[in-house]
Amino acid sequence: MKAMVIHQHGTLDELVFDGNFPDPTPEADEVVLAVKATSLNYHDLFTLHGMPGIKIKMPMIMGIDVAGDIVAVGSEVKDWAVGDRVLIDPINRVKGGLVGETIEGGLAEYLKVPTHQLIKLPDDVSYEDAAALPVAYGTAHRMMVTRGDIKPGEKVLILGASGGVGTCCVQLAKMLGAEVVACASSADKLEKLKALGADHLINYREQDWPQAVRNLYGKPRVFGQGEGGVDVVVNFTGGETWVPSLKVMRKDGRLLTCGATAGFDPKEDIRYIWTFELNIRGSNGWSREDLHALLDLVRTGKIKPSIDRVMPLEGAKEALRLMEDRQIFGKLIIRP
Repeated sequence: MKAMVIHQHGTLDELVFDGNFPDPTPEADEVVLAVKATSLNYHDLFTLHGMPGIKIKMPMIMGIDVAGDIVAVGSEVKDWAVGDRVLIDPINRVKGGLVGETIEGGLAEYLKVPTHQLIKLPDDVSYEDAAALPVAYGTAHRMMVTRGDIKPGEKVLILGASGGVGTCCVQLAKMLGAEVVACASSADKLEKLKALGADHLINYREQDWPQAVRNLYGKPRVFGQGEGGVDVVVNFTGGETWVPSLKVMRKDGRLLTCGATAGFDPKEDIRYIWTFELNIRGSNGWSREDLHALLDLVRTGKIKPSIDRVMPLEGAKEALRLMEDRQIFGKLIIRP
């Protein structure tokens, strides 16, 4: 089969096209999919570059989020058949591991997985939309809905709103009735965020974003003169944005985080946490229930995955370069 393969960690130059990679053969409780769509995530770049403490079996085919059709089943498979449309839950919740990291992933024509990782894909949800969901949208749904408890009328500030997680956070916050402030790095991205429903837009390259938030809602106060500030900050960047995030939240505000793309060990200022009785809520990954909920939201038209572009398998290296250079809005889809 055709596949994009890495044989060692390194730069994008390590990702090579192999036109004759061995076809997968299912074990007794496995199926083989014809991959119809794979979405890329920053985690693919982490896998490429190498992550401390995580050992990857080489050669490896990356690509975590996968949707496709079953083309072969193992001898003990009973509830699934050739021709079924499926979405993969990338996490092996029985033995541990992750598609595209500990087992071969979706940057290939075919992929095998255990049946317990399969989710039936409704006929009215496209492969591309489905493949956009697990890592980014699943993470956003757990953070905003399961952990975040966003309520109608709340003021929600979303940093890094133009990526896969961020675009879903904007849509979910609006769906839940919040007033959304979206931050991004360009006028083009901000216009697209406005189209997704963002009420207020901040270009963090041109504006002092904490001051822009204070201009909108006033300075947070502990006693008297109104509360000011936002109810919720969504911050999965960390780094230098962490302490400013604490400073724009009202008393009893919530900071939601699911990652730290700009640094996991930022400077801290605990004074704001106790003075304003702030709540820091972490969110880790997604559950199977999050994926079922998202498929239903997509099927009923309540949200629509933001897909920057769809590219062929041979274009995966260029797609990852665009992601590395942060030149995308939403999700990148690879169609083998």
